[in-house]
Amino acid sequence: MTNVVLVLAGIPFVMLSLAWWFHERTKQSGWIDVIWTAAVGLAGVAGALVGHDGAPGERAMLYAGLVAVWSLRLGSHLFRRTLRVPDDPRYVKLRQVWGEKAASRMYAMLMYQAFAAAVMATAAAAAAHASDMPIGVMDKIAVVLFLVALIGETLADAQMRRFRVDPANHGGVCDTGLWAWSRHPNYFFECLGWCAFAVGALAEPGLALLAALPGPILMVHLLLNVSGVPMLEKYMRATRGAAWDAYAARVSKFVPRPPKG
Repeated sequence: MTNVVLVLAGIPFVMLSLAWWFHERTKQSGWIDVIWTAAVGLAGVAGALVGHDGAPGERAMLYAGLVAVWSLRLGSHLFRRTLRVPDDPRYVKLRQVWGEKAASRMYAMLMYQAFAAAVMATAAAAAAHASDMPIGVMDKIAVVLFLVALIGETLADAQMRRFRVDPANHGGVCDTGLWAWSRHPNYFFECLGWCAFAVGALAEPGLALLAALPGPILMVHLLLNVSGVPMLEKYMRATRGAAWDAYAARVSKFVPRPPKG
């Protein structure tokens, strides 16, 4: 398993170090999230495929494929966004706050992101190594859960894109489709998708499950308490004012459910 550990830790460290180097020379911080997504994907695929006795089996191929699909979908979405806005406003604000220490603090933050990427990739690798048995019931449930999450997040992103490109919606709050049931449906389905790897690790509950659980738990924590919901809601409240407050009063914060009223 030494090779598994090396790729899970090494790929994110190298790629996020390169992200820091690129950012320091271009100040185009939007690419950081693109590179992070690629790092999780590459580490997850490599972690799922290495460390087997002989060629990777169908279980390894399944979970390598799932994490690759996740990385390609989210990465392409972030890539298109970054082409429009190369410097992410969140990172711009951090550079302003950090001042002369911006470079060192940015590197420290990206190393934390590298750690998070390794934890996420470990979930995919753990599911891939959970059992020597062929794909079973828990794996099929994991695939269904992953597909539901993939479709839900893709739909939420598409609905938001359509809302934003309509000039009539400028300065407004998207409250149609999935966004009428959750203020952050994309984040909800993102977390749901990562739970699929923990479900896959249930094929033989044990060490693999313990290794898979931190990934989805960390994703929920980051999106709900750190870089996702809190920052976005603060921005929306500051820029949309009463319209956002009215929206927030009737629409669920995270888990989709019918709006109040």
